[in-house]
Amino acid sequence: MKHIQELIDLISLEKKGENTFEGQNFQTSWGRVFGGQVLAQSLNAAYQTVPADRFAHSLHGYFILGGNLDLPITYEVDIIRNGKSFTTRRVVAFQEGRAIFNMSASFQLEQNGVAHQFSMPNFIPPEKLLSDLEQLEVQNTDPKAYDRFKKIKPEVIEFRPVEKLTLRDDVDAPAESNYWFRSKEATPFGLALQHQLLAYISDYGLLRTATLPHKKELSKSPTFYTSLDHALWFHRPFSLENWLLYAMDSPSASNSRGFSRGSIFDRDGLLVASTVQEGLIRQLT
Repeated sequence: MKHIQELIDLISLEKKGENTFEGQNFQTSWGRVFGGQVLAQSLNAAYQTVPADRFAHSLHGYFILGGNLDLPITYEVDIIRNGKSFTTRRVVAFQEGRAIFNMSASFQLEQNGVAHQFSMPNFIPPEKLLSDLEQLEVQNTDPKAYDRFKKIKPEVIEFRPVEKLTLRDDVDAPAESNYWFRSKEATPFGLALQHQLLAYISDYGLLRTATLPHKKELSKSPTFYTSLDHALWFHRPFSLENWLLYAMDSPSASNSRGFSRGSIFDRDGLLVASTVQEGLIRQLT
């Protein structure tokens, strides 16, 4: 996806019924539907059923089955509650009549109230960092590995890691990962679409962060990775055409599961969103 409109087209669903929608798939290099796509499409479906003055403040999703890239995904929205200031929706994604994902999402009117937040970490600014692809080019990375990595992310989104990026699988590292990101094109869109785009991007890097302290051990045998659940909270308005910092860490890994959390800040240090995710890290032999 070289242009932001391609990403928007991917996450924008076609209405098939009163509360039923259908979406297509990004053809991933690993053969299963990308979790961030299902998150963003589910949020798009929910947004199509709520009043225009309500904006998402949280979503909680569970990945039930791996999605088939060759089949469209049907999304069914349950109208759980329409309150005076909060609106609640449940979205279930289906392929061939089987649920592959379900999500609860809550929307709220804009309201005034008290405010506080943690301070943004003091990292190197994006202007002084190389992009992830530039780092790998400098390292003369194996062409096949470089090509696989390049196909993972939409080209229209630029990622600049704070830490040195490497594709080596046998070097352990602290359970922390940080990168700046933004759209290479202008995003003069409303907050609802900004939310959907961020939902898509928020799935990049979380599960990987939980694997960093164990890369040497995991490299000894084939390992299966997949997201189990994902939660996202929207705190403040933002625009993807401006640099955002994604600061992630993994407090725990156990019982073949890795737990990660992330904080997303804008350039002014405002905390705009928070994420948590648990993923399966299962060695096959």
